[in-house]
Amino acid sequence: MNAQTWWLLLEGAWTTAWISGVAIAIGVVAGLAIALVRMARIPVIDQVLVIYISLARATPLVTLVLFIFLVAPTFGIVMNRNIAGIMALTLNTAAFNAEIWRAAFLSFSREQKEAALACGMTNGVIFRRIMLPQMFTTSLPGLVNEMSFLIKGSPAIAVIGIVDLTRVTNRISAVTYEPLPPILAAAALYMIIISMLLKLQDMAEKKANRLTM
Repeated sequence: MNAQTWWLLLEGAWTTAWISGVAIAIGVVAGLAIALVRMARIPVIDQVLVIYISLARATPLVTLVLFIFLVAPTFGIVMNRNIAGIMALTLNTAAFNAEIWRAAFLSFSREQKEAALACGMTNGVIFRRIMLPQMFTTSLPGLVNEMSFLIKGSPAIAVIGIVDLTRVTNRISAVTYEPLPPILAAAALYMIIISMLLKLQDMAEKKANRLTM
C-alpha cells in the first residue's frame, strides 16, 4: 500500500473515532440519567424507558441507523449523515449504559446511605460524594466493554454513506483487488483505537482507587 492509501485509512479511522467518541460521551451521561429516572420509579415514564431500552437493545444497529436516517425526514427532521450516525450510536449505547449504571446503583448498600444521613449529609451530597464515585468504579469495566462493542459495531454507519474506516477499506479493496493488506491495516487501526480506550480505563481505575482510599 502506498502513502495515499494509508492516508485514506487514517481519515477513515479518524471518522470512526470521533463519531464513536461523541456517541460514547453522550451515551454514558444519558445512560446515567436514564438509570436515575428509572430508580425514581415514576410509573408512566419508567414504562416508556423500559420500552425504549428493550427496543434499542434488541434492534440491530444497522437497522437503527437506517431507521433514523430515512424516517426522520418524513417528520420534517432533516439531518446530515454524521448527525444521524451519532444519534443512532447514542440511542444504542445509552440503552446498554443505563442498565450498567442501574446495576451499580442497586449494588450500593443501604447501610452506607443510612450512615451518611445520620452524619447530617443531604441526599445530594451523599449521591455526589459517596454513591457516584462507587457507582463509577463498579460500572467502569462494563461501560468500557460497551464502548468497545460500540466502536466495533460502528461500521453500521457506513450504510448511510459515512466514510468510516470499514467503508474506506472496502473501497480500497475494490480498487486494488488486493483485500488482505487494507483489511489487516484496518484491523490494526481498530486495535489501536480499542487499546487507547483500554488505557484510559486503566488510568481512570487507578485515579478512582486513589480517590476512594
